[in-house]
Amino acid sequence: MQKVFDGHNDVLFRLWRRQREGFDPIFEFIDGSPAGHIDLPRARAGGLAGGLCAIYIPSDDLHFKPPGPDGTYDTPPPRPLERAPSLDIALEYASIAVRLERAGGWRLCRSTADIDDAMKADAFAAVLHMEGCEAIGADLAALDVFYAAGLRSLGPVWSRTNIFGHGVPFSFPKSPDTGPGLTDAGKELVKACNRLGILVDLSHITEKGFWDVAALSDQPLVASHSNPHALVPVARNLTDKQLAAIRESNGLVGLNFAVTMLRADGRENAETPISDMVRHIDYLVDKLGVDGVAIGSDFDGALVPGEIADAAGMQKLVAGLRGAGYADTELDKICRGNWLRILHSAWHERG
Repeated sequence: MQKVFDGHNDVLFRLWRRQREGFDPIFEFIDGSPAGHIDLPRARAGGLAGGLCAIYIPSDDLHFKPPGPDGTYDTPPPRPLERAPSLDIALEYASIAVRLERAGGWRLCRSTADIDDAMKADAFAAVLHMEGCEAIGADLAALDVFYAAGLRSLGPVWSRTNIFGHGVPFSFPKSPDTGPGLTDAGKELVKACNRLGILVDLSHITEKGFWDVAALSDQPLVASHSNPHALVPVARNLTDKQLAAIRESNGLVGLNFAVTMLRADGRENAETPISDMVRHIDYLVDKLGVDGVAIGSDFDGALVPGEIADAAGMQKLVAGLRGAGYADTELDKICRGNWLRILHSAWHERG
């Protein structure tokens, strides 16, 4: 079985919602639940050995527009969030992560050595990621605190505006060039991440924001959960020009399992074959080389192909890739090795 390190999931979002509904999130992760995509039993069944686990603050006013007769849609971005309640929610997520570690549900990893050790011990290797930095103020003081708590990756924006920059909307067909990029505060955030050794994730940011980060950052360019725009022209996907810049930087793209980003028609339909996932991997390998392609499932944050269903189905994608001609050495890279290389570099690790 191929062990997989997943570059993006929303399991903390699901567990946080369940906690607010009165359920025990620690019990649900460790003992398993029919809800969502990831828990410990299903992760072990599917070889999901760990991943970047997002702290994501939801928007109450996000209303996805249904596709029109021609399949197009254009969802208005939600309003910006206030900092104080966002910080409160982010701390609730972090509390769940810490309690899960205390209960033996996973290990919070702050280095690639931690990830390796967790995988060898058959412990889920969780890395804290922040998807949109509404919980952090312009003074960046909270960034230091979250770093101390284990934050090692962040996306400056989700698909909305904040003090750091602008996100792309959920729209199809549409270019990712949908608005301004980083603000001055966003540029300072990127510089601080470079100093601390926090990965900067480019999924959800506008194309102008992408190029702003590319001009500032000393890290490889990374889009943790995005797909090729040439195959599915949703605003969240990456143009060939962006892919070329990622390759030039020795960066990485993680395949997003969201069916709206896999299907040529952009529709939210779980009857999406694994062959569509393989088609996107093939395209990314052609543009980036096999060293630049990985997994960024978006489990617990999106509708995924029914053949995969949840974390227990991860090896079905592996089998699909093997059937398409990928050798075990290439699968090692796509499933986990490329993420470990990127994190080692972004975190300023030596050796």
